[in-house]
Amino acid sequence: MDSVRKVVVVTGASGGIGAAVVAAYRELGYGVTATGLSIQPSADPEVLAVPGDVSEFGTGARVVDAAVQRFGRVDSFVNCAGLFVSKPFTDYTDADYEKVVGVNLRGFFDIARSAITAMLARVGDPGGHVVNISTSLVNQADANVPAGLTALTKGGLDAVTKSLAIEYATRGIRVNAVALGVIRTPMHPDDPDGIEAARHPVNRMGEIDDVVRAIRYLEQAPFVTGEISHVDGGQSAGH
Repeated sequence: MDSVRKVVVVTGASGGIGAAVVAAYRELGYGVTATGLSIQPSADPEVLAVPGDVSEFGTGARVVDAAVQRFGRVDSFVNCAGLFVSKPFTDYTDADYEKVVGVNLRGFFDIARSAITAMLARVGDPGGHVVNISTSLVNQADANVPAGLTALTKGGLDAVTKSLAIEYATRGIRVNAVALGVIRTPMHPDDPDGIEAARHPVNRMGEIDDVVRAIRYLEQAPFVTGEISHVDGGQSAGH
């Protein structure tokens, strides 16, 4: 078993924000267990890549068990896995519901349950940190972006962030969320007409580094828990 200082589990780590979060935690000296549908093995011995679909029953326990077996502990869990399907509410299908709820809610529930169990199991050194990736669409709906399933599922993440923060406050486990505006990722690589930028009062899209900076802050802020930190260029404040 390898000996490391602290260990983080990151979902949605195949690319985009998740892959950047993996790199950020390595810079902080963490061992990383990274999971994603198409994740590839890492040349870094301190990064354990575990392919998996977080919407499938049992994936969470398997990923966390792999982290504990490899590194001996879990200190943090960053939930970057997410699915966004935008369509009028009455056009959503049962298949849409199953897919979105499976990734956005079950994916969190399954891994967070196992990760928190592992955090609590550390004898003499309990505690930890959970970070959810959410969206400002939860509390700042946009008539031009129909997102009922996103509001339903990411709103659940916002709620459970606060609930778990209180439940585990006296046991050293903090729980926070980062609620995003439109971030330049493979899903939104370009904005030639400025439509996405205009959704934010600062009139630009967010960058992956904006998200990573917020997560790093929360990781290193021991007095912050139950926080929904909006990284959205002012979108949540209004227009």
